[in-house]
Amino acid sequence: MDTTPIAAPAPVTLGESFKYWLKLGFISFGGPAGQIALMHQELVEKRRWISEHRYLHALNYCMLLPGPEATQLAIYISWLLHGVKGGVIAGVLFFLPGFLLLALLAALYLAWGEVPLVQGIFYGIRPAVVAVVLFAAWRIGHRALKNEVLWCMAALAFIGIFVFDIGFPWIVLAAAILGALGGKIAPHKFRAGGGHGGGHKQYGAALIDDDTPPPAHAKFSWGRLAATTAVFVLIWLGAMAALYGAPDLYRMGDFFTRAAFLTIGGAYAVLPYVYQAAVEQFGWLTGAQMMDGLALGETTPGPLIMIVTWVGYLGGVAKEVLANPLAAGFAGAAVATFFTFLPSFFFILAGAPLIEATRGELRFTAPLTGITAAVVGVILNLAVFFAWHTFWPQGTAAAPFAGSFEWFPVIVAVAAFVALWKYQADVMKVIGVCALLGLAYSLFM
Repeated sequence: MDTTPIAAPAPVTLGESFKYWLKLGFISFGGPAGQIALMHQELVEKRRWISEHRYLHALNYCMLLPGPEATQLAIYISWLLHGVKGGVIAGVLFFLPGFLLLALLAALYLAWGEVPLVQGIFYGIRPAVVAVVLFAAWRIGHRALKNEVLWCMAALAFIGIFVFDIGFPWIVLAAAILGALGGKIAPHKFRAGGGHGGGHKQYGAALIDDDTPPPAHAKFSWGRLAATTAVFVLIWLGAMAALYGAPDLYRMGDFFTRAAFLTIGGAYAVLPYVYQAAVEQFGWLTGAQMMDGLALGETTPGPLIMIVTWVGYLGGVAKEVLANPLAAGFAGAAVATFFTFLPSFFFILAGAPLIEATRGELRFTAPLTGITAAVVGVILNLAVFFAWHTFWPQGTAAAPFAGSFEWFPVIVAVAAFVALWKYQADVMKVIGVCALLGLAYSLFM
């Protein structure tokens, strides 16, 4: 048996890197878990651009951040290889295909959404969304709620948002405070499980190996941190100033900046916050349109938080931010997407040098454990809310069970959940089958 060490691959050019990130942008289906697995398979196992230990170290940091962790991981790895230019290229290409596709789908949806054929398809998709969100709550809860204290925090979060209509940011803040206190009073209850430990598999020497020192551009200094922070603040201020004459776009920029800092626990965690504001506060779209956008977001490449592109497009058209509907939609989509993803670039380009300088095992903090527990309750509330809109489509806040009860969506939702939970079916396939069922039902019944 040949035990000769496999030599490290040749240095990667920026052009090679560009081609890979562009390809990934078009095939990054399957949510963050699938995207992270795709990058591991390609960058750690096949191309050996980065060792498993360094890959997991970067992933640990990204898991602690608000925002789409797979996107941030792509920015981190490309930044290590090629500096700021590499990080920006990887980050933009990661979400650009999804942005263009969702904006196009939003335009087609507004043009053809009232056609009976299309309505039939979405009649089947909406209960699938109920199942997908409920399954997300189960999946996260199964992993995160390891004891009765965390179960209680999840229940309190659900009661707070469902019964008392407490805003999502306040629930996050309360959960963080409870987690911080709990970490001191009962630390054994707030040790997070399911984290990403060190990797032990060996695939041969990597370009950025376990003992490879950080490149010059990745060395930490307080001056560099201050300068990077100042640049991002100026970019944000400049973008907001450019929107000042368009009140609706300005409100979008302000809102999606705040939303970007609340995506702790993944896109499903921040969806209730986006829903509350986009549907109930600003009137950018309806609840049914939000559900349709979530379904399309599940079946397009890129991070699930790309739902903000859909919200921005429909909001731009609804508020007539420009005279031409297409231009208004793309303006809203661009603003929502830009302000949602800008903080992700900041977190990596400003914070990653410090992480590289203090490389070692990262741990989930007690406040983050508390937030994760609360997020389970918040996602469960979203599933209940979507179920209500799907099973009682004529229901209102004043009369929640008004109109007829729709039995067919209940059957579809239950079947979709069983497929996801028991048979671990692919989300895209489940949504596709449900869309066909909805179409058949609307045509023949």
